[in-house]
Amino acid sequence: MLAADPGASIASIAGEAGVDRRTVYRRFASREDLLAAIYESRLTAIEHAIADARLREAPAAVALHRYVENIIAVNRTWPVDLNRMLADDDVRARRDASAREVDAFLRRATDEGFLRPDLPAGWVSALLPQLMHLVSRQLPELSAGQAADVVVDTLLNGLGAP
Repeated sequence: MLAADPGASIASIAGEAGVDRRTVYRRFASREDLLAAIYESRLTAIEHAIADARLREAPAAVALHRYVENIIAVNRTWPVDLNRMLADDDVRARRDASAREVDAFLRRATDEGFLRPDLPAGWVSALLPQLMHLVSRQLPELSAGQAADVVVDTLLNGLGAP
């Protein structure tokens, strides 16, 4: 709901969840506290997704698919307005640490010949999240694994080393 309407009221959120707004206020003192809890949960899920993908040690193809599948699941579970989420400095710093892990993996995948080395710096790092976001929203009928197949195939057929 918050991804579709970042300004949604606590009453609307409670209604969507099937609870009374007083129930929400018992747990969260304010709308900002609720958003902070949602952002915390999303960041934790991202960190777990990265750890589970084993970006540093798994073969590049395996790590890439596992990472993409995991992040698609996170995107679907925690669909939030990322611009609003990243306005918080602490949230941004934590997200940036996760992004550095992915960037290091993408450099390794390039060094190992899995991704093309002749692309502009940062291109794959910029494109991959966009593909994952797009498939998360546009192809909800696909499982996370099937959606990951689409993203990885799209990425590698356009960026994969010959």
